[in-house]
Amino acid sequence: MSQRPLSLSPDLKRLRDEGYFVQIRGGLLLLRDVPYVNASKQVRTGTLISSLTLAGEVAQKPDTHVVYFDGDYPCTADGVGIHQISHQSAEINLGNDIVAKHGFSSKPEDGYKDYYDKMTTYAAILSGPAAILKAGASPRIFAAPEDDDDNSVFNYTETASDRAGVGALTERLAEEIIVILGAGGTGSYILDLVAKTPVCEIRLIDGNEFLQHNAFRAPGAPSLDELREVPKKVDYLKAIYSRMHRRIVAYAVNIDAENLHLLDGVTFAFICIDGGSAKRLVVERLESLGVPFIDVGMGLELVDGSLGGILRVTASTAGKRDHVRNGRISFTDSEEDDLYASNIQVADLNALNATLAVVKWKKIRGFYRDLEQEHHCTYTTDGNMIINSDLA
Repeated sequence: MSQRPLSLSPDLKRLRDEGYFVQIRGGLLLLRDVPYVNASKQVRTGTLISSLTLAGEVAQKPDTHVVYFDGDYPCTADGVGIHQISHQSAEINLGNDIVAKHGFSSKPEDGYKDYYDKMTTYAAILSGPAAILKAGASPRIFAAPEDDDDNSVFNYTETASDRAGVGALTERLAEEIIVILGAGGTGSYILDLVAKTPVCEIRLIDGNEFLQHNAFRAPGAPSLDELREVPKKVDYLKAIYSRMHRRIVAYAVNIDAENLHLLDGVTFAFICIDGGSAKRLVVERLESLGVPFIDVGMGLELVDGSLGGILRVTASTAGKRDHVRNGRISFTDSEEDDLYASNIQVADLNALNATLAVVKWKKIRGFYRDLEQEHHCTYTTDGNMIINSDLA
């Protein structure tokens, strides 16, 4: 992970300049090789770990006074636990290959003014007893700085997951190669959500142009000059979301029999296209590749002066695919008898449809708890009703 915040933030730079072995892993700040005393009155070293709050890669005031520790429980020079800072003791997976064994709590009246204040305070609490038993024991070891080898998919450090304590869960998404077929209303909102996860690649496939009506059912707010350029949807969206996620690939084509190879290598697909014959080709290809996918649909009607209708999220996984051709997904090019073929779309329902789809993807990947393992879900606007069916 990039170490740029260590240079850009005065408090983090001060830690490094004064000899503390500091590193950044995801949204975590690590202070390594901190000496402490264990219950056997032996001097050992461990790692202090704090969540890291950044704004534009510059550290802000710590959001919490709590830290975690990878090591045995620290003790006084007499081998008695320093229980004044005790917060929790359990194996805590913080993500980014970091596992802590304890959490500590020592809160000044006004909190910690910066990370130098916070980390040196805890380091002093732990290393003080160690210095009594071993002359020269100090967390200031003046280790050589790491090379800045930043392989992150993000252009800046993703601190939200580690701040919320779900970094280990977020990592379950890191190996995904996602394809989004159709970058219209729902597809663009799916991109908005998926681009905020550490998936290793996002492929956008849509041959249509981003026109004025698209601006009113997609996330963000294009300028009039941008609309006048009549960009392809995928190019317009890639330009926006590449500011955050580095690995977005745009294909300004409509999927057909000649370019199905664009699906090769993907691990999950979101299908947000209307065309029945094209959708059939996509589904058959994904099934042959063993790729799980989610197909979305929206059917709204204007009746008696108000809109009503149903949103649909249909998942297909290796464990359950039979329902797809049982009427759950339409493969007809005609709108006849297709409940979800209405062309009425509203941004809030596009966003909701996308959110339901992304939540289901995360359930399939173990990020969210999934007790029912439904593979078909509908939301009805009238009555605010969600119905799950086709359970695995």
